[in-house]
Amino acid sequence: MMNRRRFLQSCATGAAALVLHSAVPARTPRSFGRAKRVIVLHMAGAPSQLDLFTPKPELVKYHLQPCPDHLLKNERFAFIKGHPKMLGSPYRFAQYGQSGAWLSELLPETAKVADKLAFVHCMKTEQFNHAPAQIFLFTGHPLPDRPSLGAWLSWGMGTENPDLPPFVVLTSGPYMPDGGAAVWGPGFLPSLHQGVRFRSGGDPVLHLANPQGVAPESRRRSLDAIRDLNRIARGQHGDPETETRIEQYELAWRMQQSVPELADLSTEPQETLEMYGATPGEASFATNALLARRLSERGVRIVQLHHWGWDSHGTNPSDDIVTSLPERCRQTERACAALLLDLERRGLLDETIVLWTGEFGRTPMNEERDGSKYLGRDHHPHCFSLWAAGGGFRPGVSLGETDELGYHVVGKPVTVNDLHATMLHLLGVDHERLTYRFLGRDFRLTDVAGEIVQPLLA
Repeated sequence: MMNRRRFLQSCATGAAALVLHSAVPARTPRSFGRAKRVIVLHMAGAPSQLDLFTPKPELVKYHLQPCPDHLLKNERFAFIKGHPKMLGSPYRFAQYGQSGAWLSELLPETAKVADKLAFVHCMKTEQFNHAPAQIFLFTGHPLPDRPSLGAWLSWGMGTENPDLPPFVVLTSGPYMPDGGAAVWGPGFLPSLHQGVRFRSGGDPVLHLANPQGVAPESRRRSLDAIRDLNRIARGQHGDPETETRIEQYELAWRMQQSVPELADLSTEPQETLEMYGATPGEASFATNALLARRLSERGVRIVQLHHWGWDSHGTNPSDDIVTSLPERCRQTERACAALLLDLERRGLLDETIVLWTGEFGRTPMNEERDGSKYLGRDHHPHCFSLWAAGGGFRPGVSLGETDELGYHVVGKPVTVNDLHATMLHLLGVDHERLTYRFLGRDFRLTDVAGEIVQPLLA
């Protein structure tokens, strides 16, 4: 005889089974391309392409003169009000390498590796505020709760090292990226595929060590008992997250052995530490860049580095293009170049995509918020620059251009969906087939858009 409790339990089990069935992936591509892994260097806050990558003599010519009216028609800005003035870059530019890439004087280390880079100067995004733009950059959609790039790669390509998570996140600077954990979240994919955040100072993963007085053998017995209980619950309720919970416990157990060795930078040669500008035990972008190399060579599928502080509005010296922007370059640029050289000498660059990017660009006008005398630029979604290296990207290419004032892309822009499609292609994944069925429809990283950018392929 079925009482009320048993009836409700059976209904819940049936509903869970239906949910599990609806979440089964439609197609799971498993082929691999030239690239096997990805490192994303995210300059959170959006670096100024006009002061780093794209010299504009006409903009300098019209420095602090009123902005042409046609650029303001039907335009929305995050903070600019009234009729702004044009803002020429205070920095000198020169061409470097056999490729003749244009770079600002703020990027001397990037200049040394210019021929290894593929520059894209015609990027365009749909968002002009930080959180939605960052979420769009990493998930292909401006709203939260979609799987991030790393989660898609973890789910679609798996891991090369069962003792480490396939997706690791490293942050530096005083704050998290504005998009928060959504930029490394799993969305509707199993939560096992979310990014695992490592710290660059102190213990890389909190609570990884056993509590004082708990022997490894005792912890193993506890985990075995928890696993058995979870398997019983899975059989009763059919919740797919129960299996994820089991796998997370097991991964944490294996990480107790693998992570301490991974995070011990004192084993690195002094020459390597100096090349990056990293100090063992000191939290910094340089430390994170070196950790990214160590993670990648151990088979981690994707590593995201987020460095906060590139939001150059010009409201004070801590966010202008004269004091703040050079400081952000000093904090990161040396380590970015070192990462490329280090991967190359270890034979890893050819199979590792390294992407350097912000979430949007900066305006060619001075923001001058509330009458500020500091020089700064507002958010600009119409164009921005990034570079990629390794993993099948064509070295020494500079794709696309903007108009003489750096306001609009000239010709066809490259979208965030195009960038994702191109990266997946180099990883051996068809972006139109990397789909996951959820709530009755197939979702993908590139949503309903995205084209492979052929000129960027080696």
